[in-house]
Amino acid sequence: MITLQAIQCLARADVILYDYLVNPQILDYASATAEKICLGKHGHSRIWTQEQINQRIVELASAGKTVVRLKGGDPSMFAHVADESEVLAREGIPFEVIPGITAALAAGSCVGVPLTHRRLASAVAFVTGQEDPDKTDPALDYDGLARFPGTLVFYMGVTTAAVWTEALMAAGKPAETPAVIVRRVSCPDQEVIRCCLGEVASQVTTDKKIRPPVIVILGEVAGLEEDLCWLQQRPLFGKTVLVTRAASQSMELVQQCVEHGARVLVQPAIEISALEDNSQLDAMLGNLDQFDWLVFSSRNGVHFLVDRLLQTGKDVRALAGLQLAAIGPGTSQALAGYHLGTDLQPAEYRAEALAEALESEAASGKRFLLVRASRGREVLAEMLRDAGGDVQQLAVYQSTDVEQLDPSVVEELEAGKIDWITVTSSAIAHSLVTLLGDKLSMASLASISPLTSSTLKELGYPATAEAETYTMAGLVKTICR
Repeated sequence: MITLQAIQCLARADVILYDYLVNPQILDYASATAEKICLGKHGHSRIWTQEQINQRIVELASAGKTVVRLKGGDPSMFAHVADESEVLAREGIPFEVIPGITAALAAGSCVGVPLTHRRLASAVAFVTGQEDPDKTDPALDYDGLARFPGTLVFYMGVTTAAVWTEALMAAGKPAETPAVIVRRVSCPDQEVIRCCLGEVASQVTTDKKIRPPVIVILGEVAGLEEDLCWLQQRPLFGKTVLVTRAASQSMELVQQCVEHGARVLVQPAIEISALEDNSQLDAMLGNLDQFDWLVFSSRNGVHFLVDRLLQTGKDVRALAGLQLAAIGPGTSQALAGYHLGTDLQPAEYRAEALAEALESEAASGKRFLLVRASRGREVLAEMLRDAGGDVQQLAVYQSTDVEQLDPSVVEELEAGKIDWITVTSSAIAHSLVTLLGDKLSMASLASISPLTSSTLKELGYPATAEAETYTMAGLVKTICR
């Protein structure tokens, strides 16, 4: 969860210093050129001290950089915002503090535990479970908290659970007071434990070993019905999906998986890029009037061809007189983005169906220009030639295999933490087998089409599920089912 203002600031940042608890997908809103600095992760890398963070922010800002200090939750809620702001003010560095969504408020929505309630709670208090050891002022007033007429939310209270729960009960808070323990609220691996105050300490300190980040909600609102917890009712909740499309085109599939509750990892198996030499493409763009049909077998083909057309000083009027064919709705949508209509789209979104549809338009004697990647199947060209068509093919973008995997993805796969791997083309299937080998069998494979499934089977890794509709939405629907 993040505010629009925060997204706008991320897009402008030169440098981002972020806490490890920040959802990695939030960093996607940053500029590709922004430097991203993680401030340490427990068990993986050294945790920066507050003094080191302050010093680095000042150094970067003093060097003229636009800096974002990205925190999980809300910066003013137990998050050292005062420490950092005071240093910046003292150094004369202009800054702004952007509100976030703190864990307690997220829990109210995602766990179905409203922090206030017309009948049950007219007040709410946020309480730290970790007092500053150097603090000289009196500690928490547990007598006052025990009498508090509303909801209590404890932050950072896992390791001290026995201390603060016993103090509350000693002050008169009933042991049977409803409690909800929430770990990683709003995330796809959110955990919710419903118990009572007297059971909280045993729940977080026994063999379950619940690790932070955790909040505990205490009060009558914590005893409401569980069916208000909509987040965990989504079909892919608790599942991890590995998306393997090229980075430039993975967002649609990622978003749809996230909307259905999945935790998503992205590891491209192929890379899509512009041609190194555009001379042949440019020459063909000057001779489009030689053809009857311009045939697109992917949305990438649409973008690279039309964008290059515009870069060379022409516009879509250069396509006048051509009929446009698209392999599926995604490709048609890409054409519509340039205000171009689609004259033909097959009922089935595959090359064979596209060729058959074009054949029905009396292909014999017609001139076809097939827009494609630097590699791919020849079936469309062969079928149209067999039908008497005059066919030329034009590569408008480069498709290459990724040669190195993110080690963290391999680690999760080997640990059995990845449930599904999406395979959205034969090229991706081949690349995945090269990259992962037998590790590919450690998760279920979701194929976008019969052709991709056939390729996987030939390679020795049959698909677990195959989309009935050969689109990203169809693939996600199949995984859900």
